[in-house]
Amino acid sequence: MGRRAPLSLGLLGPFVVTRDGQPIALPQSQKTRALLAYLAVTRRPHLRERLCGMFWDVADDPRGALRWSLSKLRALDDEDTPRIRADRDTVAFELAGARVDALEVREAAAGGLDRPNLERLRELVAMFRGPFLEGLELRDFHDFEAWRVAEREELRQLHRRLLRELVSRLEATPEEALVPARELVRLAPDDGASRAALIRLLAAAGRRAEAEEHYTLGRRQVERAGGDPGELHRTWRKVAAEPEAGPTAAEADAARQQVRFCRSPDGVQIAYATLGRGPVLVKTANWMSHLEHDWKSPLWRHLARELSRGFRLVRYDQRGNGLSDRDVDDFSLDACVSDLETVVDAVGLERFALLGVSQGSRVAVAYAVRHPERVSHLVLYGGAARGWKHRSPGAREARAGLQALIREGWGRDTPAFRQVFTTLFMPGASPEQAAWFNELQRASTSAENALRLTEAAGDADVTDQLASVRAPTLVMHATEDAMVSLEEARRLAAGIPGALFVALQSQNHLLLDDEPAFARFLSEIRSFLGAPRPPS
Repeated sequence: MGRRAPLSLGLLGPFVVTRDGQPIALPQSQKTRALLAYLAVTRRPHLRERLCGMFWDVADDPRGALRWSLSKLRALDDEDTPRIRADRDTVAFELAGARVDALEVREAAAGGLDRPNLERLRELVAMFRGPFLEGLELRDFHDFEAWRVAEREELRQLHRRLLRELVSRLEATPEEALVPARELVRLAPDDGASRAALIRLLAAAGRRAEAEEHYTLGRRQVERAGGDPGELHRTWRKVAAEPEAGPTAAEADAARQQVRFCRSPDGVQIAYATLGRGPVLVKTANWMSHLEHDWKSPLWRHLARELSRGFRLVRYDQRGNGLSDRDVDDFSLDACVSDLETVVDAVGLERFALLGVSQGSRVAVAYAVRHPERVSHLVLYGGAARGWKHRSPGAREARAGLQALIREGWGRDTPAFRQVFTTLFMPGASPEQAAWFNELQRASTSAENALRLTEAAGDADVTDQLASVRAPTLVMHATEDAMVSLEEARRLAAGIPGALFVALQSQNHLLLDDEPAFARFLSEIRSFLGAPRPPS
């Protein structure tokens, strides 16, 4: 029997334990998980008496409860390394050969943040998937809670220091610096210096309107917190006084992509685009897309831009959408899979990673089952195995109402219609992002096609194909998605052998570029595909 791969403990966010990238099931007991985290982070033996008092009430039989928890944690032992070291008086966690993200970032920063190179700095920032031990609290056990809160605050401050350093090093490339700059503002929305840095970067990247929006929002937040918005005022006056020159970031991105056309077996012309260099990532089509218009849209541009950094991204407009033929008879799942086959052959791909978003997830699953030799990895976000017509009666009724809205209001500048759609797709959208939703409807497809597309998507069901997926699979989903429930995403992941499931803390079906969930979405994809960090 070969040597087992070392453990990795992820504490910066929801607590996860993996071996060789594969998740290990932790005990359901919150106290057992908390005990493991405490032993690993403190890195020293603790008296049994101390641990008993820290995690259990007298009525719980603390010694017996401690023995039970330790027995469950022995499942983490490596073949030649017992992880739990316990004697009559003390308990410790053996760290030799194991990785603990919280300890790793502390050790890397201990010698000064100027020491890690840019690649290492990005790795350290990517380790922060959320707050320390997110979701793990023992409110009635004050010693543990005092320790957890102190650790969380110290690591939050370290996260901010790392982000500031990364922003500083990337200033010459504003588009790259925007991701850590946005995260820095999310961590401290009333910090004027961080907001001012974001405004400068947005202006440098050709996003003057967004920079102004952040100035207005930042000024309110700083004033509400009792701070001085002087730096924000000075920054915005300087930005507003500078003339806009050269192509915008959206225009530059659109110019770099190469758009071509191919024809599906039933004669429909499909538009596809390639952009970037690196391992190939093919994104299946979904409704409301336009290969050229997407670069102007705050709803899609960040996804295309970030996925084309470090990957050769292939994307295409769904039949009936964007630059593809609009006059189409067949919107069935089989027709959509055939379009993907046509695009892949036109690009000349042999083997590639496949990304399915929303209803594109079903197309991705069906293709992966038909062509297992060509799909190296499968990534699914915001999807479900079964269309809305196959879900619960409540879900069907809600979507029937949405279909009526599409029939009456698609593409019209109707506030009530826009409000319903933004509430479902992206309740966290800014006014600019919500306004773009109307523009996206007009640019992407007609009301008739929108209705027929959503009807066809409701009919599709790949539930009986899930067990046949052979590619390593990552399923991600927003926790409060109103379009597709988290339960549907769990069903999707559970049906695929060995699929890794990641819940993203968001209420948006379409992830926005300034929310933490989008940064984690990108991090999880890069980690899962083993892709190198994008070039600086």
